[in-house]
Amino acid sequence: MFDNSMSKTNTPDSQSINLIGAGTVIEGDIKSNGDIRIDGTIKGSLNVKGKLVVGTSGLLEGEIICQNADVSGTIKAKITVSDLLSLKASAKLTGDIVSGKLHIEPGANFSGSCSMGGIIKDINHAGNQPKSQEKAANAY
Repeated sequence: MFDNSMSKTNTPDSQSINLIGAGTVIEGDIKSNGDIRIDGTIKGSLNVKGKLVVGTSGLLEGEIICQNADVSGTIKAKITVSDLLSLKASAKLTGDIVSGKLHIEPGANFSGSCSMGGIIKDINHAGNQPKSQEKAANAY
């Protein structure tokens, strides 16, 4: 007889919260279906389907993809956030940002380029508009 309860414990929990503590250094790529908090150092790509939190002692070097992010530490990477990226006052970000929404507190340091969802659509379609629509759009 097959025991169904055993297979349920082996499935990844999409609501899990992962913690990389201060003093921990990880070199390599990380994928997570849940949320993750980084207080240590990660050198490699990070793909998080949930929320990424980078504490004040956290350092990330590599490409980052996540749904939401709160950054208080240091990031040296391209970061792609599908919803909201929030840079706290102690954040230091060097790299490119692609995000749906962006919130930057006074005191945060950001060096790089930034592309946001709505703006990207307008830029991509601006050249395809007929001249009459361009003039009408510029009138506002």
